[in-house]
Amino acid sequence: MASTTHSISIDRDAVLGIGFALLAAVGFSAKAILVKLAYVDAVDAVTLLALRMAFSVPFFVLAALWANGSKQARLEKRDWLAVLGLGLIGYYLSSFLDFLGLQLISAGLERLILFLYPTMVVILSAAISRRAVGRREIAALALSYAGIALVFMHDVSVNRSGIALGAALVFTSTLSYSVYLVGAGHAIARIGAARFTAYAMIVASAASLIQFGVTHPLAALNLPPRVYGLGMAMAAFSTVLPVFLLSAGIRRIGSGHTSLIGSIGPVATIYLAHVFLGEAVSMLQIAGSALVLAGVLTISIGRGKG
Repeated sequence: MASTTHSISIDRDAVLGIGFALLAAVGFSAKAILVKLAYVDAVDAVTLLALRMAFSVPFFVLAALWANGSKQARLEKRDWLAVLGLGLIGYYLSSFLDFLGLQLISAGLERLILFLYPTMVVILSAAISRRAVGRREIAALALSYAGIALVFMHDVSVNRSGIALGAALVFTSTLSYSVYLVGAGHAIARIGAARFTAYAMIVASAASLIQFGVTHPLAALNLPPRVYGLGMAMAAFSTVLPVFLLSAGIRRIGSGHTSLIGSIGPVATIYLAHVFLGEAVSMLQIAGSALVLAGVLTISIGRGKG
């Protein structure tokens, strides 16, 4: 009887973990859709990012206060410097470049480029440790970047102007986030995942709000209610909730399984972009997406086994 109860408990945790991971992936994917919908009202990237962070930061302040209340060790100077530097690189700079790129490219291509981050982490880690990249990893990289090339060709075929600049901005955003991931490991081990994430998000929010304050007059906040609604949706459904859902998923089914489930993200973005933005879906885009997914999953599974 006890064994049966234990089995049911494990299965319930697994189902919940899978559900949380799926919801997190869809939430992160919806961000590009919400940004593109907001751009219809001629709001610029700096203002939109500031709105997203302004609506998000109260939740991360609460998370930071909660984490501090759990009797964790005080942060040293190097810890604060890590939070400041990685928060600026991984969340502020990455988000800003991504928002700029979304003005020029489709939501589907943006999500696929962002999804390349595991390949960049592999390359950066190999460069830092001065080791050669293995044949499996090289094959995965070739698949992934060939897939991006196909989707890029799809966007060019539908006459998108500025696509090269937009793709470059999102690629740099992905590189910035990859640098953050490579550098965050030791900091998270010392500070704790919840506390580090909350602090880094507060840093990114402050940077976004300062940038808006320096570059824009207050009159720039005279925006249609629709933009504020989309900003709140971005904060709630594509920033705060996915972060906590992802953590809950990892706690129940592990980071490896959560990452694999997260691969639904690019597919979800392409579908949502087709439904809400009217973005065309072609066989070229489907083939490119399949190559990117195959490449990233090959690297992710390979790293998980190692």
